[in-house]
Amino acid sequence: MKIINRILIAPILVLQLICSSSKVVGQNAHTSKKNKKIEVYTTAENTNLRLSLSNNFISKPTSQQKTSTVSINLDPDKTDQTFLGIGGAITDASAEVFAKLSPKNQQEFLTAYYDKNKGIGYSLARTNIHSCDFSSDSYTYVQEGDKDLKTFNIDHDRKYRIPLIKKAIETAGGKLTLFVSPWSPPAFMKDNNDILHGGVLLPEFAQSWANYYAKFIKAYEKEGIPIWGLTIQNEPMAKQRWESCIYTPEAERDFLKNFLGPTLEKEGLGAKNVIIWDHNRGDMLTTRANLVFSDPEVSKYAWGIGFHWYETWNGGAPKFESVGEVHKAFPNKNLIFTEGCIEKFDATKFQFWGNAERYGLNMINDFNNGTVAWTDWNILLDQNGGPNHVGNFCFAPIHADTTKDELIYTPMYYYIGHLSKFIRPGAKRIIQTISDKNLISTSFKNSDGKIITIVMNQSDKEIVYTLMNHDLQNTITIPAHAMQTIVY
Repeated sequence: MKIINRILIAPILVLQLICSSSKVVGQNAHTSKKNKKIEVYTTAENTNLRLSLSNNFISKPTSQQKTSTVSINLDPDKTDQTFLGIGGAITDASAEVFAKLSPKNQQEFLTAYYDKNKGIGYSLARTNIHSCDFSSDSYTYVQEGDKDLKTFNIDHDRKYRIPLIKKAIETAGGKLTLFVSPWSPPAFMKDNNDILHGGVLLPEFAQSWANYYAKFIKAYEKEGIPIWGLTIQNEPMAKQRWESCIYTPEAERDFLKNFLGPTLEKEGLGAKNVIIWDHNRGDMLTTRANLVFSDPEVSKYAWGIGFHWYETWNGGAPKFESVGEVHKAFPNKNLIFTEGCIEKFDATKFQFWGNAERYGLNMINDFNNGTVAWTDWNILLDQNGGPNHVGNFCFAPIHADTTKDELIYTPMYYYIGHLSKFIRPGAKRIIQTISDKNLISTSFKNSDGKIITIVMNQSDKEIVYTLMNHDLQNTITIPAHAMQTIVY
């Protein structure tokens, strides 16, 4: 088999094995009533297992069956939120790196992410409205000072970003749920006259800025790229050295209520899904939700609230409880994870397993607290964690060494795939209980009736657990530092 940068088995070949799983299951699965229709897929550290069909981890129903120490008990009659999708951001950086790959590797990359049979089936995407930090430079779609947006055009995006988005949609089967986010208004619309370094939107440009969103959405849709929704502002409480803009809770509410919401309706875009906040979990997540969702005059414009995971910057604990609080308080609104990545890029850590486990921990807990969709940051970066015009280099699930025309698959790719490949849009989360904190787990029921249970083991030892679902009961072993998907 082809070896890809220290990965012992090529991702596409692994996923081709998954595609032919019916043959493998027939050879390896036991034919007893208990586990006749069950499939187990495993990714584990210090093994060749990467999203690999591994029914050998199911205990034989004999006297030698392993004794489980943990039970996972599902109640399929009790369900919660409806799943929207999992995906990542198609930024300028991702598109520029993609363009440097050979046609063969471009196709492998697209298949790896967006093909639901041979890849991990991404169904969701995010992209930036003009530049962000993961662009090679700062730019907007209008000439400086053009309040009436007469010079508006998206020519910049036609070179790299639009072609990649179109190819991603095609590879995903013709449909990709895409939402868009601005990092900053143009400099002339802000009090600091700078697209970077925070600042606030000047009141006299609020209508012009609202028109800008509408023009962007219409321009992309004219290119054949449907826009499902939008966030109001990326990280509205962060003054960054890159593109950024500050909105207090009241300022964001009033901009949506008085300008953005009415403008979208006026422009025939009222069906677009507007996401507020788009920043970290924690107290501000609940503050923003309470302020907007409790006000009928503005809540009518808001589909839901987005959040990131950077409250964990410098070792802070993830605040999953705030996600659950919002879900409980506003069950008719939606929670969506809009961005997360491994910061502090280090080229020696492409295969660092802890990065994957951070993804698994966050994804499982976010879904268990009511999240409907989960969006990674850049889908692709180069061997240096960029390009990025302010040196804010990060990790992505897949990197490309553009000097060697080589794709580098990190463990993060496989951990995300354990959810994105198997849980499909329209699935309903199943309520479950787990008896031991050494494992974390979440379960969904797809619209075709299949149940998907995700199990993650962060410990240094293998764990034997029993998966129980009414009359179905299976005892399964999960290796140390592993992720499993059980399909039944």
